[in-house]
Amino acid sequence: MPPKAAPKSKQGDLSRRRATRIKDGDDMTDMGDTDGDDWMNTKTLVKPDDQLDLNDQELKEEFTRILTANNPHAPQNIVRYSFKERQYKQTSHVDQLAIHFALDGNMLHKESDEAKRQMAKLGIPDSGEVAGSEGGETTPAAGGAPAEGEEGKDETSATQGEEAEPAKEGEQREEAGTPGPGTAAKGEKLTNQFNYSERASQTYNNPYRERGTATEPPPRATFASNVTQWEIADAYHEDFEKQLEAIRAKQVHKAPPTFPHQQHHFQEKSKEKKTIPGRKEEEKTRKKLTITETQGDDISRISKATKIVERMVNQNTYDDIAQDFKYYEDPSDEYRDNEGTMLPLWRFSYEKAKKLAVTSLCWNPMYKDLFAASYGSYDFMKQGSGMILFFSLKNPSFAEYIYETDSGVMCLDVHPEHPYMVAIGFYDGSVGVYNVQKKEPVHRCTAKNGKHTDPVWQVRWQKDDLENNHNFYSVSSDGRIVHWTIIKNELLFEDVITLTLPGAAGEGPDGTKVNTVGCGTAFDFHRKNDYLFLVGTEEGKIHQCSKAYSSQFLDTVDAHNMAVYKVRWNPFHPRIYITCSADWTVKIWEVSSKTTADKSETSSVEAQTKKPLFTFDLNNSVGDVAWAPYSSTVFAAVTADGKMFVYDLNINKYEPLCEQMVAQKKKTKLTHVEFNPKDPIIIVGDDRGNVTSLKISPNLRKMPKEKKGAPPMDPKQKEDNEIAKLDKILSMVREPNEDKK
Repeated sequence: MPPKAAPKSKQGDLSRRRATRIKDGDDMTDMGDTDGDDWMNTKTLVKPDDQLDLNDQELKEEFTRILTANNPHAPQNIVRYSFKERQYKQTSHVDQLAIHFALDGNMLHKESDEAKRQMAKLGIPDSGEVAGSEGGETTPAAGGAPAEGEEGKDETSATQGEEAEPAKEGEQREEAGTPGPGTAAKGEKLTNQFNYSERASQTYNNPYRERGTATEPPPRATFASNVTQWEIADAYHEDFEKQLEAIRAKQVHKAPPTFPHQQHHFQEKSKEKKTIPGRKEEEKTRKKLTITETQGDDISRISKATKIVERMVNQNTYDDIAQDFKYYEDPSDEYRDNEGTMLPLWRFSYEKAKKLAVTSLCWNPMYKDLFAASYGSYDFMKQGSGMILFFSLKNPSFAEYIYETDSGVMCLDVHPEHPYMVAIGFYDGSVGVYNVQKKEPVHRCTAKNGKHTDPVWQVRWQKDDLENNHNFYSVSSDGRIVHWTIIKNELLFEDVITLTLPGAAGEGPDGTKVNTVGCGTAFDFHRKNDYLFLVGTEEGKIHQCSKAYSSQFLDTVDAHNMAVYKVRWNPFHPRIYITCSADWTVKIWEVSSKTTADKSETSSVEAQTKKPLFTFDLNNSVGDVAWAPYSSTVFAAVTADGKMFVYDLNINKYEPLCEQMVAQKKKTKLTHVEFNPKDPIIIVGDDRGNVTSLKISPNLRKMPKEKKGAPPMDPKQKEDNEIAKLDKILSMVREPNEDKK
């Protein structure tokens, strides 16, 4: 019997411990001092009937399963309408979130304001008070611990029949020593001082979504129309008339006075207004004035803005040409030393000037991107109106200023100091002066005040006289070279010289002798000695004249066999000039040191047979020739077969560096050529009203290299270098007995 007492004591001890843990709030989990066979005996394995029988190799085999966060039921081809791109697009993001359980909690931090307010409302003391009360209660619990231990010792030595009474006594002592959680006085907190645990969880953040609503787009219609100035003017007229009618309607529909004597007075006044004569005519004139004023104000208000917008649009349209003009240099020039090219840039034209020929070109001296072109006809049988157009490189699609004339314009020249003043020569023999800001000429001569009897082929501004009056010269086929002066808004003339032909005078119909007169076609004034000028004639002669001598020429040269179309002084060398003619040649001449008056008869004959320094045959009629402003040895010429030639005497004295076809259509004649004074651009006019701009390649504008470390050359030093460069070339072709100066 004694061996059986031990298990009973174990069972009683276990029952007492479980009862104590239940009171303390334990979860009834035994960690030690328990019998290990208690749970082993109760575990039974239940094998299902359909379980597979696997061997060891099959049991060791691993099957890998990958868990992903993708929802297999989520759609993969969602399409939504994008208003930004105006089309349906498939959305790349698919919502894979699937919520299986959601619970809204109401837990509060005990130290937060809301928790303190609720604790105060429910009467629960703060944590400090609870801690103090828990500290006071620990003393009896400590005193009760050894009693419990002694009781345990007594229980182990007692018999099985006496176990129930000591167990009840021990439970009563524990309850008296340590108060349970259910018997806490006045609702005090539990004895657990670590009643706060920090909990955290990672939640899934919902992605942002772009929500859009597809609505039916408003109806649209494409409308296009060409609006002209007269249509705009008619629209303004209609709007103004509607406004006047509305004002009249308001005046008519005014409420009449309510009293009878006031009504009678009102009717009498209205009758008086109706019977006043001339009132309608005054209203009509007032309408016209207001219409013109408002129309002018509206157009002038936006003219500057529209011009800027037009230039911006053209800059975008011709962006590739603008880039070539500014930055492109022909790379092929590096591989060819004695050849160059001309890169076509913009083509300037005007619809009403397509049947006219370009008769002259002139760059503006102040605005380097602006040039003027005159339009007329060289055909005697096809004479009509003419035009003057100002084009800018910033707007190649349309002219900046347009002036229409009743007669063909054969030449023009822009004033070097006042760029708004333009001198004009007409086919009917008259000359005029235009102000760019006005449509009509400021001055124009008539038959009463020195009008030429034949077409005026060239005009040229000169420096103001001693009284600061503007003046210019003109040359015509009637043989007169006239000096025009603007004095007090009047155009006064003075004949400088008459181009008489040497030899016997011709006989008139009645037997009287009449001096034969030469036909002037071109002239040019000296750069330094402005009193000295050259005149080319239809007879092929070149006359050297002076403003001081009106009776004779300083020198005469039989330059060409046909009419001379252009004569120009070299911009650097004071004694060299160039001429071109219809006899297919371009010639370079040097002014002799002595005049014809100082020579004897034998020497005068030598002067008539004087030879040029250079002669170039271009195989067709040469319309114009021009010196380059950057070099004393470079010049360009244009011919009637549509070609342009560029020569550089410093590189090749016999062949052109560039021979290029400029005209796009066959039988198009090139009439004039002009270099830009600043940029490497040349403009060429033809007989179809087109002006073509071309960029000069690097081989055609080679400049002498400056020494490293040397200061930049001043203009005087540069001019001396250009003169020395040209003299070096001319020394090889000058005759030994020729006068030098």
